[in-house]
Amino acid sequence: MNTMQTALELTGPGVLALNAKKAIYPVGPYQALARVEAVGLCFSDIKLLDQFSEHPRKSALVAGIDPAVLADYPAYKPNGLPTVPGHEAVCTIVATGDKTRHCRLGQRMLIQADCRWLKTDRSNGAFGYNVEGGLQQYVLLDERVFVSPDGVNNLLPVDEKLGRSAVALTEPWACVESAYTSPERQTPLSGGRLLIVLDPGRDATGLEAFAPGRTTCVCGDSVQRRRIAERFGDVVWCEDAARTPDEAFDDVVYFGSDAAMLEALNDKPANGGIVNVVLGGRKLARPVSLGVGRAHYSGVRWIGTPGNDARDSYAMIPDNGEIRDGERILVAGAGGPMGQMHVIRAIGSGKTNLTLVAADFDEKRLANLRKKAEPMARSSQADLKWVNPANDPVDGPFDYVAIMAPVAALVAEAIEKSAPHARINIFAGIPAAVRQPIDLNACIERSVFIIGTSGSRLSDMRRVLDKLACGRLDTNSSVEAVCGMAGAVEGMAAVEQRALDGKIIVYPELESMPLISLPDLAARYPEIAATLDHGRWTLEAENALLTLGRPLFACGVGAGGLS
Repeated sequence: MNTMQTALELTGPGVLALNAKKAIYPVGPYQALARVEAVGLCFSDIKLLDQFSEHPRKSALVAGIDPAVLADYPAYKPNGLPTVPGHEAVCTIVATGDKTRHCRLGQRMLIQADCRWLKTDRSNGAFGYNVEGGLQQYVLLDERVFVSPDGVNNLLPVDEKLGRSAVALTEPWACVESAYTSPERQTPLSGGRLLIVLDPGRDATGLEAFAPGRTTCVCGDSVQRRRIAERFGDVVWCEDAARTPDEAFDDVVYFGSDAAMLEALNDKPANGGIVNVVLGGRKLARPVSLGVGRAHYSGVRWIGTPGNDARDSYAMIPDNGEIRDGERILVAGAGGPMGQMHVIRAIGSGKTNLTLVAADFDEKRLANLRKKAEPMARSSQADLKWVNPANDPVDGPFDYVAIMAPVAALVAEAIEKSAPHARINIFAGIPAAVRQPIDLNACIERSVFIIGTSGSRLSDMRRVLDKLACGRLDTNSSVEAVCGMAGAVEGMAAVEQRALDGKIIVYPELESMPLISLPDLAARYPEIAATLDHGRWTLEAENALLTLGRPLFACGVGAGGLS
């Protein structure tokens, strides 16, 4: 039996190379060996490439699993150990252990990368990070890692009729789906950890909404503290809000209007925390510098009321980030791979009377997106507008702004262009440590809500698979280039340099195939190009590539399977 394969290995920050002699691990009792059919390249792979062991998902697991399981799983590669990236993967099971219960021979699987029940110090365990991912020909899956103790299964069976690329692209499309459908918390967290901060002379009004929690920490004078203690009983008294622990509170309620105090409170909310600003008829004297990336990576939300009652602030929180009928939408950075998905999803959302402004500085990208999107928009009756901000102004106001570029200043600009009750969706991964001055007065006065999500849930992936199966969504509209293992390094560089408008699909069995963009197919492989749909990737094109490519590009274990 051949025990070697070709893989793309990451061995240190920025150190990425093909390894043609990577071991194919033997299958343990609770494990399954899967042949990787296709993998999508993602900008998140570049973040891992740059950060390597400093990436939160590359660090060691500290909770949620027996360490003995990890010791028995050779694909677990935490901290500085070499790993294989690639989390957008579809595969077929080719071998199973005698105690596997959640997959069977010949079954196709889509892998949900985030195992949220497995905890690192700052994130969770993840396929393609501290567990080897799909940029190899065979991957070892352990059911004790990918199936939670309460039965959450990150190995999703896939319809045999669906194409490889279409399924692999479910993961990034699910991230887009999650950005719109993830529910928002609209009340204080019952029994959560609460921090109350009061400016001198302010009363704490509206605390009836807050149930006493594990910790109620109060910063104010002795009279304020005494009144709050009547509501909550024992409280933790702190003279300086800046000295309270970071990332420790589910709700932070500030009765005041001091921008410097709000900046000191920036790091206090935990993941999913809410900062509630009760202005009490006053205004902030200047913009507030906040880590807006925390909305994306940590689910932190900022809300407020011009009045005195802390309960009123929660009314500005929508059910989720979904667009609504009749809205005017801006997608900033629309021409990139993820921006295209947001535009196409909006067009196909079923919402009526939409005006969609697609903005990008790259004319070529805009033209490419326009070619894809306008035929769809004609059937949905969405009004599309194309803007290069270098040449024309992006005129607001907008009911919805989706931000595709990791540029914090875009958040401030989006607030300026926001209509009342607008949502600003920070989809791009702005680093959490980056501060940006924003007009929080405008957000509070107009009830502008800033949202953000990172990754996807199983429910999002299932929703995308359902849309794909019934023809409501063509994930292949995102494909811009294809390659085998030999083109994967160049493909990663293209992602890092944002050199292509759409997604790159890697077919690991086509070992020696270079990176080829779809526009280049006609000159190099006209038989494949003839199966494109007006330049768009299709299942027929994929089948033609595999048929033609196997004798040309496949070799070794990737071509004929284990032998």
